[in-house]
Amino acid sequence: MPLLKYEQIAEDLRARIAAGEFGPGELLPSGRDLAERWSVSRATVVKAYDVLRADGLVVARQGAGFTVVETPVARPAGRRRAGTSRITGGAPYRRLGMPDRLVPPPHVGAALALKPGEQALRRKRLVLLEDGSPGTLVTAWFPPDIADAAPRLSLPGPLAEGTTHYVRRETGRSPREGVDVTTVRLADNEEAMLLEVEQPAAVAVVLHTAYDDAHRPLVCEEGVTPAHVFEETETYPMG
Repeated sequence: MPLLKYEQIAEDLRARIAAGEFGPGELLPSGRDLAERWSVSRATVVKAYDVLRADGLVVARQGAGFTVVETPVARPAGRRRAGTSRITGGAPYRRLGMPDRLVPPPHVGAALALKPGEQALRRKRLVLLEDGSPGTLVTAWFPPDIADAAPRLSLPGPLAEGTTHYVRRETGRSPREGVDVTTVRLADNEEAMLLEVEQPAAVAVVLHTAYDDAHRPLVCEEGVTPAHVFEETETYPMG
């Protein structure tokens, strides 16, 4: 299905930001310039910028238009329902270490449908609370076919556009179904150190797996959150 005009504009800007043409805090093209370039109305350009703003990629500056965000946001694992934006539940984060390839834990390997001993690409981030303290430790695992087709996943820095959009641009595959499994256990030594909790410490673990149209796994994320931080609220109709 071809992209609508505002989606084309948003994707073009997203690619230019990802390529480094516009860095953090830099001013993006004005609505007038984009409207002339794409032969569209200003309202169409505003709609394109609204898409990027919902993704946490740009921010509006009073009287100055739109700029690239200076502090990218990330979400804890899970809760990726259709219609939710990247900034829904998003927070500043720190990227931990270098991405690497190794054999994942058995439950992750099973979620990614890997063969015994097959490696996956691992990326780790620490999502922060409002006061800057640790909130959730997220380990993202990408199957080899995704990691090979999207080489920037192996680089240490954050992806300004977000991994979902980057993977879609490189592979043409988008998440269509998500499975979230929540369990509770005690934190291991590394988790306790990174989350700054004293052991023994209970943690909630959300295992989120995203699948494409053909039910092929795109990513498996494991989010570990201390018990004193974890809270899940559901609102739903009754009767």
